[in-house]
Amino acid sequence: MDELRQFIKEHQNDDVRALALQAGKYSGFDFQFALRQIAGWQIARQKLPSWAATEGLVYPPHLSMEQCSSELTAKYKAALCSGERLTDLTGGFGIDCAFMSVNFQSSCYVERNEELCKIAEHNFKKLQLPNVSVNCAEAADFLANMPRADVIYLDPARRDKNGKKTVSIGDCEPDVTKLKDLLLSKAGVIWVKFSPMLDLNLALKDIPEITEAHVVAVNNECKELLLKIVQDGARGDVKIVCANLKKAGEMELFAQSRSDEETAACLYADRPDVFLYEPNVAILKGGLYKSVSEKFGVKKLHQNSHLYTSEELVEEFPGRKFMVLSVFSMNKKELKRELADVSKANVSVRNFPLSVEELRKKLKLKEGGDIYIFATTLRNGDKVLVKCVKC
Repeated sequence: MDELRQFIKEHQNDDVRALALQAGKYSGFDFQFALRQIAGWQIARQKLPSWAATEGLVYPPHLSMEQCSSELTAKYKAALCSGERLTDLTGGFGIDCAFMSVNFQSSCYVERNEELCKIAEHNFKKLQLPNVSVNCAEAADFLANMPRADVIYLDPARRDKNGKKTVSIGDCEPDVTKLKDLLLSKAGVIWVKFSPMLDLNLALKDIPEITEAHVVAVNNECKELLLKIVQDGARGDVKIVCANLKKAGEMELFAQSRSDEETAACLYADRPDVFLYEPNVAILKGGLYKSVSEKFGVKKLHQNSHLYTSEELVEEFPGRKFMVLSVFSMNKKELKRELADVSKANVSVRNFPLSVEELRKKLKLKEGGDIYIFATTLRNGDKVLVKCVKC
């Protein structure tokens, strides 16, 4: 064991693929396990920094490391709930359960994979979480016989038996639509984590008891969709919370009810003004297009373009902010004039007939640089390019 620990410590920053080629040199310990620990720690260093800094933790196979929540998203979930008893029915590597358990007097981790259960039990002790019990069982079986909890948390598997990505609740396992009544008989609040690929509108129809939907992004990359289910819940109106977490500890947070989004007064502009705004991906996934216009006083370029503009800079806008340099068409003369001194740019398309690749090829531009070009459609149907720099 000492030799194993020493090997892991000495090689924790090495290339795992290169190390794997040296298998014949080591025979005194489980070499494949050592490689897994090194690879797991390297992922944790970025994804779970406080765990990576904790000596003696055991890391699971690669797939579990890739699928587990990040520390940022686990902390976000932990801030959403508290009480006497938490039950996590799909424990996995145990990240969410570990962070959420801090706000409960006792917590119950449930996982059907025996190896993951052993890893979780070991790690919870190392993390000094004595209030978490580990149970190896199927979620549905455990649910049927479990004592009542304040909060139940689930993270259903997001792939069906054919291995394709799924977009509806019914395609995930366990199927929350089938377990909903039993879940609500066992806890006052149910939190369910889904892939951001889930069709939110369809989910709200499938489970009318959903009261909140949290779209969680990290550094403008959509990571999770969290649904809060409560007995006698929304029945029509749902709070949409869009959170863009940043590694520096900052967060862009924007929330609105669906009914308020439907009645929000969206402002429109005929052309881009001095500043251009692109909402963060959480807002785009949450569909709060009109509310963001009303709240921040920015004007939309087109109903389906999801780009906004203003004369004065709105510093607090939740997304990327740009200063407009020029607006021009795809006319050859205009392109030649506007792009004469531009050899590379960051190209995006929003409600435009060409893909990014097609447009980049047509404009003969390399990727990168300080110039940003948005290809979009204006309110009157004109197809234009907006040349900008970041604010």
